[in-house]
Amino acid sequence: MSLLEEIGRVVKEFEYPTEEVNKGVKEFIRQMDEGLQRTGSDMSQIPTYVISVPNGTETGLYLAVDLGGTNFRVCSIQLHGNTTFSLSQSKVAIPHELMVAKTAKELFSFLAKQIETFLKTHHNDHFQAYTEARNAKSASDESVLEDKFQLGFTFSFPVNQLGINKGTLIRWTKGFDIDDAIGKDVCELLQTEIDELHLPVKVAALVNDTVGTLMARSYTSPGKSGALLGGIFGTGTNGAYVEKLDRITKLATTEGGEDYDKSTGSMIVNAEWGSFDNSMNVLPNTPYDQVLDKESNNPGLQMFEKRVSGMYLGEILRRVILALIKDPKVQLFKDENSSSNDVHSTTSIAEDSALYRQWGIDTSFLSVAHEDQSAGYKITRQALERDLGVDAASAEDAEAIKLLAEAIGRRSARLSAVAIGAVVISAGNLTKSGDGPDSEEVSDDEMVDIGVDGSLVEYYPGFEESIRETFREMPEIGVAGERRIRIGIAKDGSGVGAALIALVASTAQK
Repeated sequence: MSLLEEIGRVVKEFEYPTEEVNKGVKEFIRQMDEGLQRTGSDMSQIPTYVISVPNGTETGLYLAVDLGGTNFRVCSIQLHGNTTFSLSQSKVAIPHELMVAKTAKELFSFLAKQIETFLKTHHNDHFQAYTEARNAKSASDESVLEDKFQLGFTFSFPVNQLGINKGTLIRWTKGFDIDDAIGKDVCELLQTEIDELHLPVKVAALVNDTVGTLMARSYTSPGKSGALLGGIFGTGTNGAYVEKLDRITKLATTEGGEDYDKSTGSMIVNAEWGSFDNSMNVLPNTPYDQVLDKESNNPGLQMFEKRVSGMYLGEILRRVILALIKDPKVQLFKDENSSSNDVHSTTSIAEDSALYRQWGIDTSFLSVAHEDQSAGYKITRQALERDLGVDAASAEDAEAIKLLAEAIGRRSARLSAVAIGAVVISAGNLTKSGDGPDSEEVSDDEMVDIGVDGSLVEYYPGFEESIRETFREMPEIGVAGERRIRIGIAKDGSGVGAALIALVASTAQK
């Protein structure tokens, strides 16, 4: 069997046909519903207590802070009311000693001081007026004292969210380790330190960055109706969407579950869909997926994410290539002599090649191979040599790598379509059309708006086209429904999105 015939056999293993897509959609909707009814299901379906999305007409000045790793970012966002905004920001590295401090106060005091520095730099007039009014404590200054910045707090660590601005820390990740903070309300910890510095700031909302992506898209979208879904397709994958309140039945048994604004009849739910189908009822499962999972740091968890997200696609390709190299029947990177190689040499793999290292291939390598149209796949061959230490790969070798990259990337996009499609179908928005199924005309009111962020959806070649092709294969969406789904990039969910959640939260509290 020729090399390309052998590669064709492997490519078939990554096919995700229409029948499997539709089984996946049905199971996704079932697991969504299960997550709305009880805790402990594969998909967490976390209520966020955010009860509406913006429509682009909102105005005002809001703050956002983002503690997502080793940096702390402070932003102010001026909403102009015409779907546009202006942003000022600063970023500071968190000293390592504060990441492992003895008390939560040490870290949160540092964060509050960064907010103070930002206000003095970017909003000194407001800051000084508030300080003078507080010092004078005169009745005439009450309005100044009440005029606080509303702040959205993006806190990218596992929390048990109990309200719009209340959530207790479950555990630290990303190198943080402060035992004193576990089980405490992180919004209260930050507010206490803000108040100690007498800053005109109220922590109005605890923010998940995926929810922020939905909010940012909803504000900047060209449509009149708000966005339905915000999805992340980058290093990881997750989604947050607008759900009907009466379907979130587990709220009745959740701590704090009765204490929220019910006026809109809706609430944004953070799906945590990276863990869809951890029980492996319907997800595709090649031998390469199985070994990747077994040797990961969280076997049996995030099974959807391990087939979709940028963190894993390069590793899937690496394991495929390794299996092919080890198979004596497959002639990948093997030449009997220089005459069988179009560069008149024999292929060799460096002993320290990234192929032999777990996580050695970055997903950007798949992008390069996938879109390579150069003569003799010269670009892929250069990438093989530069990134993987494969010297003098033949044109046939490079074509084989391209076909494998395409198959892995296409499967990721088709699985992504299952998640988006399931949310759209579950919401029932496509059944609210005044036009017939074959109508070419789609009015703006009939568009279903989706906000997305992440390197895969933004940069991976053909990713959105593959998603749309998969939509058309779903009977509940089809050709007419696919035309009504508008997908737009939504940047900075942890900044702009967080500020918009602070806006929604402060409006709800008035």
